[in-house]
Amino acid sequence: MASLMRQLQSKAAVATEIATKRGSAYYKQVMEENKQHVVHPATVEKCQELSKQLFYTRLASLPGRYEAFWKEVDFVKQKLVQRNDLKLEEVGIAALFAGECYAWFCVGEIVGRGGSITGYKV
Repeated sequence: MASLMRQLQSKAAVATEIATKRGSAYYKQVMEENKQHVVHPATVEKCQELSKQLFYTRLASLPGRYEAFWKEVDFVKQKLVQRNDLKLEEVGIAALFAGECYAWFCVGEIVGRGGSITGYKV
């Protein structure tokens, strides 16, 4: 257990060193590439205005998302009605998707309860 902690500490130290060396240059590069998205002057009022714009824009997109959701539901219903005509590839993809959703749920439950997947508590 102690060796595991030493390995973890050394990896964290390496990651910190890399972040300190390259972090500032990366930040400058990202800000230069995206300067058209920065609002000047950055005031509290402007931030609140942008927050409201984002909220109401997302709210306005709900009807389109609602329609798209029901189109997907209708498509799945149609596939279930015609399940004898399904290809093996489609069945495999559906099974893989269901398995992945189930696995994410289980992992979420384990982590949410304070456990770990490997059994080691850090």
